Amino acid sequence: MLDKTDLQILDELSKNSRISMKELGEKVHMTGPAASARVAKLEDKGIIEGYTIKMNQVKMGYTIHAMISIITHSTYHGPFLSFIKSHQDYVINNYKISGDSCYLLECKFPSTEILDEFLVGLNKEVNYKLSIVINKTKM
Repeated sequence: MLDKTDLQILDELSKNSRISMKELGEKVHMTGPAASARVAKLEDKGIIEGYTIKMNQVKMGYTIHAMISIITHSTYHGPFLSFIKSHQDYVINNYKISGDSCYLLECKFPSTEILDEFLVGLNKEVNYKLSIVINKTKM
């Protein structure tokens, strides 16, 4: 069970996973060593699975952010999964979902031409509905 301090620690680490334990401790009203021990417990329990970086896709040249709902032709999804594996440079996340679609792809593309090539190849394996992200609201 997580207490208020654990939740504060997770919140601070989600904002900046490179924060020093001393600074983290100050933010959650603990000493640095106490905060470090709490973080270690959260890691040991598997609540913290790892630390990552957040990249700016636009600055990396990927100006198109797309969400693609996937409707498969059959219950065998192997061809679709092989296709996205071979195009993993463009796939940010592949979610298997319930509802009207089978999967939801979150993708990035450097141009509409490459997006179009991707969609032509994708359509050989599945049907899809495309949505382009206009803006992302920060939470």
